[in-house]
Amino acid sequence: MASDTPGWDRNQMAARAAQELQDGYYVNLGIGIPTLVANHIPEGVEVTLQSENGMLGIGPFPIDGEEDPDLINAGKQTISELPQSVYFSSSDSFAMIRGGHIDLTVLGAMEVAENGDIANWMIPGKMIKGMGGAMDLVAGVKKIIVVMDHNAKNGSAKFIPECTLPLTGKNVVDMIITNLGVFHRPDHDSSFRLIELAPGVTADDVASKTTARFDIAL
Repeated sequence: MASDTPGWDRNQMAARAAQELQDGYYVNLGIGIPTLVANHIPEGVEVTLQSENGMLGIGPFPIDGEEDPDLINAGKQTISELPQSVYFSSSDSFAMIRGGHIDLTVLGAMEVAENGDIANWMIPGKMIKGMGGAMDLVAGVKKIIVVMDHNAKNGSAKFIPECTLPLTGKNVVDMIITNLGVFHRPDHDSSFRLIELAPGVTADDVASKTTARFDIAL
């Protein structure tokens, strides 16, 4: 991203999401921008990354030439292992998720509604491989962070009054991080609050590109 372009790029969005990690957390990273969070874990913070295809303890992406094609995450990206990494069946992995043992998940989304609904698993009419683990994650994980571009490629808002795509979960999103800023709500009965702006972005910029209602707490 050019230095004079307002907002965060994908890596900066992932780095901002990584600031929400706390020592001792078990964390699941979704496909897309969320996978980049693994490269931005703050120094001194020890977290254990979990992948629903059966791995607990994931290192950063491998450097060129050191990839193991048999070692992948749920998004089929090559990853690295750690000395403490363990492997198990996907059924055990989902038991961890459904049993409430994962503290935080970072997911991408096509849409997030102002009431915390999320749509991130399909667009009607387009071929998909399946729903993946997203529905289990939003139902079983303690904190849900969405990292996404603020607007779609056609310029339409993605943080909207009500989702138009098939839902992944209802009233589940706790935080939204976009290229423009950060929205948070302290509980699921509250409205989202704009709590942080990306460099070069104003609250008016955010409002002009958002159709959802939100409060400003800057």
